[in-house]
Amino acid sequence: MAVPNRQPPAAAAGRAPSTLSLVLALAGVVVVAAGLHAAQSIVAPVFFALTLIVAARPVQRRLVRLGMHRLLAALLVLLGLYLVLAGLAVALGFSVAQLSTTLPRYASEFQGLYQTVSDWLASLGMQAADIDELFGSVDFNSVLGLLQQAASGLSAAGAQVALLLVVMFFLAIDSTDTASRRSLLARARPRLSVALAGFVVAVGRYWIVATVFGLIVAVVDVVALYAIGVPLALTWGVLAFVTNYIPNVGFVLGLVPPALIGLLDGGVGTMVWVVVVYSVINFSIQSIVQPKITGDVVGLSPTVTFVSLVFWALVVGPLGALLAVPLTLFFKAVLIDADPSARWVNAFLVTASAAEEKTAGSDDGDGSDAEPPRRADEDGAEGEPHRRADAAAPEPVGNPHGPVPGDSPTADQS
Repeated sequence: MAVPNRQPPAAAAGRAPSTLSLVLALAGVVVVAAGLHAAQSIVAPVFFALTLIVAARPVQRRLVRLGMHRLLAALLVLLGLYLVLAGLAVALGFSVAQLSTTLPRYASEFQGLYQTVSDWLASLGMQAADIDELFGSVDFNSVLGLLQQAASGLSAAGAQVALLLVVMFFLAIDSTDTASRRSLLARARPRLSVALAGFVVAVGRYWIVATVFGLIVAVVDVVALYAIGVPLALTWGVLAFVTNYIPNVGFVLGLVPPALIGLLDGGVGTMVWVVVVYSVINFSIQSIVQPKITGDVVGLSPTVTFVSLVFWALVVGPLGALLAVPLTLFFKAVLIDADPSARWVNAFLVTASAAEEKTAGSDDGDGSDAEPPRRADEDGAEGEPHRRADAAAPEPVGNPHGPVPGDSPTADQS
């Protein structure tokens, strides 16, 4: 009697996805992106609040280990986050106010620069009508108008800021008792539990790396601008700190305003010095060193980071530029890392070092790189892996994927 030729589950899991499945996946991405875009005023601040609470979770656990009550530790961490956000808001408001009062002093210099550029273009043979058409919408009042629009945009964001603060409060309260929910998720969806645990670790490290590099860049920029003699050095330092959270293009956004002020205040020489200093310091740190470290920390390639910036800014608005990496990490964890049949997509997303780690860590038939979930105490301290009492029976022979979900150890990483 002939034995049917059955393909092993591991081989079936490694088959290339069909064209239909890829089309359906892309259609699903379009539908989800459209939904997120329609609800961006809610999605962006809520997810921002989630990432902030997640990033501060290790501090909360440390306070609990030191003997502080869980609720008090959560409220103390929440207060610290509120103070950081308030300080950043005050710094941004102060910077905008300084710009509003300082820029009008350069109206005559701006007009002179405009006339110089127009005369230079005319000397090259360009007609006056073409010059007027080229610079017709560029005048000092338009620059001030853009600044006023930015200030009004900050004011209009008040509703999102309020939502952010409220959601942070409730998330902080919920974070005091998460063991049962983590255990339930680990028993029902062990791979998803491990993937989300990896997301929590990665997003916390990302915010730490971005903040540290932002502070370094801001301090160095302020010192350099003071030495060059560019006005509003503190303002440009705040701008450099904020734009550092925007991957890849933050350097350019932080360079243009101080270079323009340097040109108006000190001439071409000052502007050249600003460009040179920013290129040496900011470009080296923000575009070479930081992406390398960020890639090692979160495992995303620089190309994916840049594409995610464009994509999420389009989908969820300005906050999408700041949340590009965390959002990509979240959907990667939920849609790819938690699904063994979809992990082949990581070949196009992660860095080479991350790909080597995932390959080296694959110890089961489906290429899973997830470690066995571990039980943790309520304060987050990891304990030994454990199994349910009703899972004492031996596992079925020949299961290439390890224990079934009901018999899987619980994960408790937050």
